[in-house]
Amino acid sequence: MKREFTTNSEEETLKLAEELGRGARGGEIFALFGELGTGKTIIAKGIASGLGIEEVITSPTFNLLEIYQNEFPLYHFDLFRIERDDEFDQLSFEEYWEGDGISVIEWADRALLRLPPSAIRITIEYIHDTRRRITIEYPDN
Repeated sequence: MKREFTTNSEEETLKLAEELGRGARGGEIFALFGELGTGKTIIAKGIASGLGIEEVITSPTFNLLEIYQNEFPLYHFDLFRIERDDEFDQLSFEEYWEGDGISVIEWADRALLRLPPSAIRITIEYIHDTRRRITIEYPDN
């Protein structure tokens, strides 16, 4: 199933992502696609908020992974610094994607060969300063 939304502000984007977080039941993988500055971290913040996580969510660019504890742990990945697929061999990220935790993966295009078919793909496109087109693709069940 594929759904498209247009948001006109950061707040609207955040609210859309909060709904995704509220609907999560454990084991979801949210794979975020979009150019620099389109709002991937805003989506991550919204999902975390929807899960009830009150910690400040920032982009984990220098750590590659931040873990937030909650009913389900939230694994927030930022793959911006990954340049080659073989770099994943040493990181074992897939182990996080197999459990009951919820994963949010910024720059998921860097892990295309490794993303499971169950990943929910979220593409964010820049339309104007604050306007975004957000496409959410749910896997076929």
